[in-house]
Parts: sequence; C-alpha cells; structure tokens
Amino acid sequence: MADKEQEKSQIEQLDEETLFIVSQTFKALGDPTRIRILHLLAHKEHSVNEIAENLSLLQSTVSHQLRFLKNLRLVKYRREGTTLYYSMDDEHVMNVLEQTIYHAQHH
Repeated sequence: MADKEQEKSQIEQLDEETLFIVSQTFKALGDPTRIRILHLLAHKEHSVNEIAENLSLLQSTVSHQLRFLKNLRLVKYRREGTTLYYSMDDEHVMNVLEQTIYHAQHH
C-alpha cells in the first residue's frame, strides 16, 4: 500500500521547471499566429521568407514568433548560406496541435 501512495504522490507533484515549461508550451499554442506557423512547419521545413509569404505575415513578425518557439524547443533551424530553414522540433507537441486542429474541424 505504501508503494501506491508514494507513486500517487510522485504523480501529483510537478516541479517548478516542469510547470513553467508546460505553461509556456500552452502559451505558445494559445496564439493564433504561432499555431499557423507550427501547422505550416508540421508538414515541411520553410525559410522565414516562405513562412511570411505563405501566411501573409511580416518577416519581422515571423522572426519574433520563431524565436519564441525556438526557445521552447518547438522548432529548430538549419542554415544554408544566409538562409535559415525552420522545421518542427517536438513531435509530441505537434501531435497535440494536429489532434486539436482535427478535433476543431470534426466536432
């Protein structure tokens, strides 16, 4: 019985770092522009300019949002010459996003 109580206690307790990361992830997914960017990147990598063109956004807006997403390790980039190509970096969060989009479209 003590093992079950200890296990339950471990499940209920979240450390501050975990709480912060989870809340920031949901913050990222709570912004329509970031959702649009992540949804685009879920399918293939794009440069900042391609993202801006595809989503009719300013390049500075895209760069700002990508920096936020990169800090949360939701996107990553690779450099080719002077161009940065962004792609998804967290399949778990992308799965949550895609399932939520599917849910919204098929309720």
